[in-house]
Amino acid sequence: MKSPVVKRSIVIAGHKTSVSLEDPFWQGLREIAVSRNMTLSDVVASIDTDRHEGNLSSAIRLFVLDYYRTMGIEHRRSAAARDTLLSTPVHSVLSAD
Repeated sequence: MKSPVVKRSIVIAGHKTSVSLEDPFWQGLREIAVSRNMTLSDVVASIDTDRHEGNLSSAIRLFVLDYYRTMGIEHRRSAAARDTLLSTPVHSVLSAD
């Protein structure tokens, strides 16, 4: 049986290190890097700089989780705002000035 954890080498701040993550976390990390116009190494370096404890793999998992949680919260807020706007009578919106 193949392990769900994938070990990859990555260069952080000029030195090579190995990071073990499940493939969905690698994919999420790649998506985040693309969305920020950054390299994967740059995103991992910033995670490494900002972590206060724990190992790098755990810090990356928490970073990816937090990113998608925040994205979900923002999506729900946008949807709620849109629904509120769509349910507000037009005369209420126009007379608000």
